[in-house]
Amino acid sequence: MSERPSQGLSFRGALPRGRRLMIAVLASVAVLALWEVATRFGWMNALFFPPPSTTFATLVDMIEEKNLLYHAMVSTGRVWLAFGLSVVMAIPLGMAMSSFPAVGAALEPIVDFIRYLPVPALVPLSIIWFGVGEETKIFLLWLGTFFQLLLLVADDMRRVPQEYIEIAYTVGARPTQMLSDVAFRAMLPSLFDNLRVTLGWCWTYLIIAEIVAADSGLGFVIWAARRYMNTSEVMAGVVAIGLIGLFTDQALRVLHKFMFRYL
Repeated sequence: MSERPSQGLSFRGALPRGRRLMIAVLASVAVLALWEVATRFGWMNALFFPPPSTTFATLVDMIEEKNLLYHAMVSTGRVWLAFGLSVVMAIPLGMAMSSFPAVGAALEPIVDFIRYLPVPALVPLSIIWFGVGEETKIFLLWLGTFFQLLLLVADDMRRVPQEYIEIAYTVGARPTQMLSDVAFRAMLPSLFDNLRVTLGWCWTYLIIAEIVAADSGLGFVIWAARRYMNTSEVMAGVVAIGLIGLFTDQALRVLHKFMFRYL
């Protein structure tokens, strides 16, 4: 008779919160320790790949001496503004694409074409259209997020069980009521997860957006440090983005559990 696998190794098995946290901390510490050892023993060139101790010391110094927190707030504001615009536009359009075949037939070829375009290749056109101000930065961040999110919203809408829609119509719901009170609420848990994922995508376009005549933001800090081969500041800027993303993602995970405790 075969033994039952432990909780942590069983397929889709439950893992207590304390054990999950312990594993996450130990794995992170192990990666940092390996990174530190690899640079200290010369397995990797510290000039091009500074160790964690140097990186975090540089990060603290940049917070104290180079207004890194200000640059982080500027970048966060740009990302959330572009992401908010994407959400406001993608949710109704995505629901319409799945609900009304004519809308889907009209928009899907356009969306499929644009979402494969490389955002960096559109930087020159963006400057021509919007200049070198904040509009271009927001547009590039929006461009990297909106079309991906639109298809995810459309897929979430398609997964709403047809029985929900039929019951809503049976009790006399109008199409607008069915969309807002039935379909939207049914798709909201998976939609929230997709919003969390696409927010991460939006951050990945930050460097592209902030190299366009920027004088603030984490992308500007990283790009300026790159010019002088100051790899510790480049790495510190990258780590700052990663930390913001980590804390934001964990906060959204907690909010998801709070909002959808019935799942």
